[in-house]
Order: sequence, then structure tokens, then C-alpha cells
Amino acid sequence: MDVNVAAAAACAIAGLGVGLTASIAFRWSEREQNRGSGGGSSRNAGPEPLQEPALPPGVDTVLSVLRSCAIVLGDGDEVVKASSAAYAMGLVRGGGVAVEQMLSLARSTRRDGEIRQIELELTRPGASARAAEPLAVSVRVAPLGSRLVLVLVEDRTERRRIEAIRRDFVANVSHELKTPVGALSLLSEAVADAADDPEAVQRFAGRMQVEATRLASLVQEIIDLSRVQDDQLKVDPEPVAVDELIAEAIDRCRQTAAAKQIVIAAGGTTGLYLVGNRGQLAAALGNLVENAVNYSPPRTRVAIATRRISSAAALGEADGELIEISVTDQGIGISEKDRERIFERFYRVDPARSRLTGGTGLGLSIVKHVAASHRGTVSVWSVEGQGSTFTLRLPAGQAPVEDRASSAAPTLPAPEARS
Repeated sequence: MDVNVAAAAACAIAGLGVGLTASIAFRWSEREQNRGSGGGSSRNAGPEPLQEPALPPGVDTVLSVLRSCAIVLGDGDEVVKASSAAYAMGLVRGGGVAVEQMLSLARSTRRDGEIRQIELELTRPGASARAAEPLAVSVRVAPLGSRLVLVLVEDRTERRRIEAIRRDFVANVSHELKTPVGALSLLSEAVADAADDPEAVQRFAGRMQVEATRLASLVQEIIDLSRVQDDQLKVDPEPVAVDELIAEAIDRCRQTAAAKQIVIAAGGTTGLYLVGNRGQLAAALGNLVENAVNYSPPRTRVAIATRRISSAAALGEADGELIEISVTDQGIGISEKDRERIFERFYRVDPARSRLTGGTGLGLSIVKHVAASHRGTVSVWSVEGQGSTFTLRLPAGQAPVEDRASSAAPTLPAPEARS
């Protein structure tokens, strides 16, 4: 009896061992099969670490060419993939999304699969909330497969700034046009009421002519600004003589300067040439000289000086030469706070004086755009009560071929007359 019990116990232990061995072998075989189907990892490797979810085929390539910032989030809100722009904008830090609103939007999309979009204002990286203009971004969140969420962020800061400038421009244009149009309307009524008074009619007609001239000047400057504000040349560039531009600018202001007994003097290097749109360059220099005359007191002097300088000294470039044209006056000068804004559209240092002189506030804005479209710059130096100096720096050009040939050809004596 004892022998039979011992034999039965031994058989039970042996059967249990075989069962355990078979179970372990089955589990091992199943895991090896799973490894083989997942890409054939090494059999000697230890327990597999948790891996991030893989991106669907082709998504990585698409994200790399998108202009928007792209962020792909996994199940646990971890960043699976992010573009370099997302890091540069401070959207991703420490392996996660740094903006709580974006993270909340992504969680909602992961929960119900709906595409969402929101507009946000973010603080620029490395700047305080008051130190810089905020980043205006558009965030769009969409599901990417069953486990991933795609976040696309587009920087709309520049677009918003342009829209604000456009709104201000339209409002300012409407206001500026309303003034002379309203004056013409009132003066025409005054002329009609004073039909029996020739002296009054003549006086009102003269005022109407002044307002009509101001209106025409404003419309023309708006047209000029619209032509140059794209910062690109609209026509093929051509050689432009600086001496001719100066002569044209002086002739444009001759009557106004004579009425105020202002002397306009030109000096410096002669025979210089620029390359660009002659009409735009003439308008820019003419605006600078006209401003100098209009804002100078009577019996003063306006000076125009030209010289050739190296671009390395002026702009820090490696080579090339620039033509520098400076217009100096002895006028009212410009305060430091106004110097930062004088190139804005419709901005006036002295609105009352601008009204008297017929200024529109567009002249210096046109100068700035012309300089930019010709790869140049415009700057100002000024002290209140001592005058101002506006300086144009533009890339130097060469004289036309026929002018270079005529200047290089030797002068031969005239042949003797024969009897």
C-alpha cells in the first residue's frame, strides 16, 4: 500500500512538471512568434521596452514639408514628432506641449475624434509679456489614426500686423480725403451765395483752387505709394544720373523756396549714377527736398550733398559701393519720439504746420518704400531747433555705355579749314 501511494505521488509530480514545461514552452513560442512578426528582434534581448507609437507611412515626409509648425502627440500627451519650428516658437518643451490651451484641445480631439481650431496669442520665447509683440497663432487639431493626434500651428503675427496697417491706411485715407472734399463743398456753396459779389467770388474761387490742388496732390501720392509699397521694381532698372535727379528736385521746389527766400545749394561728387526706376527715385529725392523747404523758416539754407561710399562701411556688406545723398535743412527739427514714426503713413511731426503747407503725411513713407525697393536705406539725424539731415544710401550704378565712351574718347583738334 505504501509503495502504491509513493508511485502515485511520483506520477502526479511528473505530470505536473510536464504540464508546467509545456505551458512555458507554449508561452515562449508565442512570444517568439510575436517578435518575429514585429520585425525580428534579437532572441537574446531582455524584456521589450515600451515603444512610442509609430507614425503612419508617409506622414513623416508630409510633416517635413509643411509650412506650419507640426506636433504629433501620443496616447499620454507625449510628443512623438515635432518640427524644428515648434521648438523655436517654444511650443514644445521637455518632451511635452508647453501651451495648456493646445494640450486641452488635443485631449478633446482624442476623446471624440472631432477636428478643432482656435486662435491664440502667445508670448514670444525668451521675452516677457510686455517686452514684445505677442505671437498670434492659429491652432488646428485633428486625429491621426486611432492613437495619435496632429497639431498644426500657423504663425499669423505678420498677417495680423498687415491687416491692422491696411485698416489704419483706409481710415486715414478716408479722413484725409474728407477734409479737402468738405472744404470744396462749403466753398462752392459760398460762391453760389455770393454770386452778386465779384470780390467774394474771386476770394472763394482762390480757396477752392488751393483745396483742389491739395486733393490732387493727395491722390497722386496715394498712387505713388501703391506703386512702390511692394518693395519691388515694377519696370526694368536703368542707369539714372544723380545730377539730373537733384536738378529736378530743386526745380520742383524753386517757387516755394523763392517765396520764403530759402537758398537750395547742391554740392559733392558729380557724375554719379544709380540703377533703378527713374520716376520712383525722382519722387523720393523730390519729397526729401520739398519737406526740407516746407519745414524750414524763411531766409535759411537747404543743402544737398552727394558722395560715393563703400557698402562695407555703411551696411556691413563684404563689397560693393553706395551712393549717399544727404538733404540738410535748418528747420524745426524732429524730437526723438517722432523720429521713430516719421516714416509711417500719414504721420506728421507738426499736424498744424502740415495743414498750412499742404503736406499729406505720405512723402517720407514713399521715400522709405523707394529706398527698400532699390535695396537701399533712408535714415535721419535731427536735433530740435537745429534742423534735420535725411540720408539716402542706394547701390551705385554705372553710366550708360555711350556716356562712358564719350567721356573716355580723346578730344581731337578740329581740322583746319581749307580755302
